[in-house]
Amino acid sequence: MIPKQEQKLRENIRQLIEVVKQRRESAAAKILEEEARLRGIVRGLLNIELSNLSEGITPDNDPTPNKSTGINVLEDLLKKIIPVLQTDFKLLTTDGSQRQSFRAHIINAVIGALTPAEVNNEAGDDIEALAEIVDVDLGGPADTDKFIDIRTDAEKSADEEEPEESDPRDEFGMDGADETGRNVAFNAFKKIQTSIIDSYELLSNNEDQELFYDYLIANLKLYFDKFEDELSPEVEEPTNQAYQDAVDTGEEDAMAAGEEDAMAAGEEEMGLEF
Repeated sequence: MIPKQEQKLRENIRQLIEVVKQRRESAAAKILEEEARLRGIVRGLLNIELSNLSEGITPDNDPTPNKSTGINVLEDLLKKIIPVLQTDFKLLTTDGSQRQSFRAHIINAVIGALTPAEVNNEAGDDIEALAEIVDVDLGGPADTDKFIDIRTDAEKSADEEEPEESDPRDEFGMDGADETGRNVAFNAFKKIQTSIIDSYELLSNNEDQELFYDYLIANLKLYFDKFEDELSPEVEEPTNQAYQDAVDTGEEDAMAAGEEDAMAAGEEEMGLEF
């Protein structure tokens, strides 16, 4: 090859290598720049999270709402009433019958509170429609001047006497249930009754109402089961093979000792007979 041509070729190769090198350096610089930018973003996010934690602000981790409005309303209700029931339930530690009574009274009271609401929702405008059919004014005041009192003087005196005030806890209670559990349940239900009724009455869709009612009762029972397990957990004591072998050996020694004692007693009896 001619020296000039060789020199020219080498020059071209050097230039080509320089171009490639510059491109690589440029690409590496872009990569480093991009990495620095990403680090800055991550560092900023971390600073925001640390700032939120120091100020007591927690991120929004609420789950996606359920497809049923009834279940969404129930979930909000449970967040309000379950802590109340848990606190009062765990006051009852003397006897399991107290907690069983508490549980039964709360569930019975919830059913009793929601039943009139269900009936009212199902009734709708039936009363007004019936009034139009029979053409009766249901809302008009009665003419009290035409009332004839046929009671005797004794009956009038008896009616005028103030009746004895009954204990509302007796009306709330169930026959045969523990009274302490009943009393605590009575106080607990007063705290949550309004929330339960208000939540149910938000719903006008029949399917939402049914889901709310069914899942409320089911969740109350499940939470009471959970509270009971927390109060009286059945935990098995940890063991190992060495301990089990020692126990088994002890039982065998005890059995052998018992057999020896029995044989000795038998020999003594035989000696006495002779």
